[in-house]
Amino acid sequence: MAAAPVWSVDPRTGKQREQVAVEATAQEVDAAVRAAHAARASLADRAVRAAFLRTAADQLEAAKDGLVETADAETALGPVRLTGELARTCYQLRAFADIVDEGAFLDVIINHPDDTATPPIPDLRRYKVPLGVVAVYSASNFPFAFSVAGGDTASALAAGCPVVVKAHPDHPALSEYVAKVLRRAAAAHGIPEGVVGLVHGFEAGIELVRHPLVSAAGFTGSVKGGRALFDAAAARPVPIPFHGELGSLNPVVVTEAAAAERAEAIGAGLAGSMTLGVGQFCVKPGLVLAPSGDAGDRLLKSLTDAVSDTDAGILLDHRMRDNFLAGVAERTALPDVDSPVTPGAGGEHTVSAGFLTVAADKLAAEGAYDLLLEECFGPVTVVVRYEDDDQVRSVLSRLPGNLTATVHLSTEEAAGEGRGAELLAELTPLAGRVLVNGWPTGVAVAPAQHHGGPYPATTSTSTSVGGTAIERWMRPVAYQGAPEAILPPELRDDNPLGLPRRYDGRLER
Repeated sequence: MAAAPVWSVDPRTGKQREQVAVEATAQEVDAAVRAAHAARASLADRAVRAAFLRTAADQLEAAKDGLVETADAETALGPVRLTGELARTCYQLRAFADIVDEGAFLDVIINHPDDTATPPIPDLRRYKVPLGVVAVYSASNFPFAFSVAGGDTASALAAGCPVVVKAHPDHPALSEYVAKVLRRAAAAHGIPEGVVGLVHGFEAGIELVRHPLVSAAGFTGSVKGGRALFDAAAARPVPIPFHGELGSLNPVVVTEAAAAERAEAIGAGLAGSMTLGVGQFCVKPGLVLAPSGDAGDRLLKSLTDAVSDTDAGILLDHRMRDNFLAGVAERTALPDVDSPVTPGAGGEHTVSAGFLTVAADKLAAEGAYDLLLEECFGPVTVVVRYEDDDQVRSVLSRLPGNLTATVHLSTEEAAGEGRGAELLAELTPLAGRVLVNGWPTGVAVAPAQHHGGPYPATTSTSTSVGGTAIERWMRPVAYQGAPEAILPPELRDDNPLGLPRRYDGRLER
């Protein structure tokens, strides 16, 4: 049977634009993985791979106009958003190049023999080495930053790992375009083009995670799809690390004092965050605990006004649009769930934003209302009205793991009076990033960033954003009693590479 064609589709009309490629066969996946595996040695030199990452950023910037045009045709995200996302992607590549140059990510530790210790310490030298070929599964909602040249690819290449990317079906033409740019950048440094492989198709994604030469995988997408791949990675004869970002509700708690102090500002801020990018961000606030009473009513009025003024928007594809409309309908059909602004079909290809409200006691126990504790991808949020702190604790105790959790405090609470510190402690077990008096949309690419969280937010404790994302693609190895002459240069006493390291207990920079 011939492989199915891969089409570029216009989300504004739902119509096919052009055939981009065909779905990869098992043989083609095997060839891509083997080519990546053969390219490992070309990434061994840190200076070469840092230069490769910087050249990739330069060449992506040089191709900006064509890339943004291609991306907009396939995603309808708009040139302004896409131009900013491409800039973020180039920044990520350069940031990882800086990390490679610095060398601290190798985590070099040297202990010389010490017969006086109990038990005695032999000569031990430890650092981290790349795992091997990494399978990268592109996301739909970030066609640059979480796709072919995104954070998983950048961090894997920085670690010294070639990649094979499974393109997302929502932007196949862009994926091909970006892959060509990366391969051209690789060739400029004598790196085989196979260092960045690209395959299309659902079955190709399954073949990829099962391939014996794939050593790890990074995924951003749905709980269903991510869990299937995670299980496949664990079921292999040799299981591999699977770093998946699956789904997140991103709860927000607004204290009564905060609502009394600035209800209107909080309502407007919530509207802006939940509708940003037509609600297609993984950190969209999807559940908001707001107080009953006058302050909460003012917050809801502000939210109503702001959401009502938000234009309908286009989702990334019609499948997502159908799922959004079905999810909203299922939630609004629950008894005692109100819809002050009903989200729905804004037109033949668009959706309108809205929000639902429900009393906190409906979520106190398992039942039909559990649906409200699941992510609904798109411009909708659920506002849970609570009567007291006990109801807040009750709802929080039922939440799954999340990427973010947010609390809005009054000025006095933020200064240490009231429940501020207690709420922060209650939210910490729920998420990888906890915000105070802010909104979770917008994930800075910074050394201290953590984009991950307890399951189902992610399947590991690692981050996919920020410098420490490189740690996912490495493993530690220690040499004991190895003669200096045969040690890797990273572990020699004279430190020929000038690496930061811990040497006999002392931190050397």
